[in-house]
Amino acid sequence: MTNTYDVIIIGAGSVGAPAALSMAQAGLKVLVLDQFPSQGQGSNKAAIGGIRATHSDPAKIRLCLRTLEIVKSWQETHGHNLEWTTGGYSFVAYREQEEQTLKALLKIQKTYGLNIEWYDKDDLLQIIPDLNRDGLIGGTFSPEDGHCSTLLMGHAFYDAAKKAGAEFRFNEKVVEILIREIVHGPHREITGVRTDKGTYHAPLVVNAAGAWAPEIGRLVKMNHPIFPDSHEAGITEPVAHFLDPMVVDIRPAPGSKNYYFFQLHSGQIVFCITPDPPILGTDCRETSEFLPMVARRMVDLMPRLANIRVRRTWRGTYPMTPDGSPLVGWTREVSGYLMAIGMCGQGFMLGPGLGELLARMVTRETTQDDKETLKILSPYRAFKGMEALK
Repeated sequence: MTNTYDVIIIGAGSVGAPAALSMAQAGLKVLVLDQFPSQGQGSNKAAIGGIRATHSDPAKIRLCLRTLEIVKSWQETHGHNLEWTTGGYSFVAYREQEEQTLKALLKIQKTYGLNIEWYDKDDLLQIIPDLNRDGLIGGTFSPEDGHCSTLLMGHAFYDAAKKAGAEFRFNEKVVEILIREIVHGPHREITGVRTDKGTYHAPLVVNAAGAWAPEIGRLVKMNHPIFPDSHEAGITEPVAHFLDPMVVDIRPAPGSKNYYFFQLHSGQIVFCITPDPPILGTDCRETSEFLPMVARRMVDLMPRLANIRVRRTWRGTYPMTPDGSPLVGWTREVSGYLMAIGMCGQGFMLGPGLGELLARMVTRETTQDDKETLKILSPYRAFKGMEALK
């Protein structure tokens, strides 16, 4: 078996597996390395499965619109059932601050092709009848967003990538990135990687290592501004279907920022909350604070949830950046090193669209839209503010 490839991808998760598929389909010889025993065993397995193009950042809107196209047609194209459900997303407003924020974002969201509208209280209640009516102003609704199984989708991309010719090696930790000094030039260039089990050669290496991306960056003497923080989620017992959209409440509260929940096709309610202040690090043990905090907020927003029993909770890591948007681009310091890192907890929804973009970058076939997207996501951008709907 050869140990020479066109490109090596580090990480077989939400970004790495789709990128491997797109690159293999483009005719490249692809190797994917992952430190875990199988695909998607890092942050990916803790995702709750929502996919939305409802963002405030044009790059995310564009990438997630493409993801939605890929996922909706996946079963017809590839044969895997992802349990895709087009239920939509709704961002609700109970205060003028959220109303103004959501309405202000509509123009840019529509400019980039998102199907979304503002609905006043009575109209929104037609879509989500069980919302608490007291103080409700209204909210946005994007009907083409939805959700699917994270485990089924991860395996589907892995299986399709293997069928397209990509090679995966698990339980291999990258310990060195091989670099050759360029004699007559200002840069160094990638020649391959060394793991704890072998050496592999390629002129291109993609860092798609999620929360572990900074470790890979240090191997090329770069300090990637990625700060993993932990988010907790939970799932209830199954109940009769009553909720179609993912419901998102962006109001802050003591101990938390936004929270969101939706109902699976099998009846369970899945929910998550954004802690404030962030819980930095990669500790994924459940906490005692999470469930009382999120339950209080969810029941206040939707009283019908009061008597549903919670079956389990879990935690995963969000690889955050200073402004809440990913870092995607070629490094200036080392030729052949491509960053696709800092997905800020949205790798599951960004991954399929981003995978295609990464393939076009590697094959030097980027479009004008791609160039605009990459300018926004440049690792060398000035970090200003924070993505409004992160």
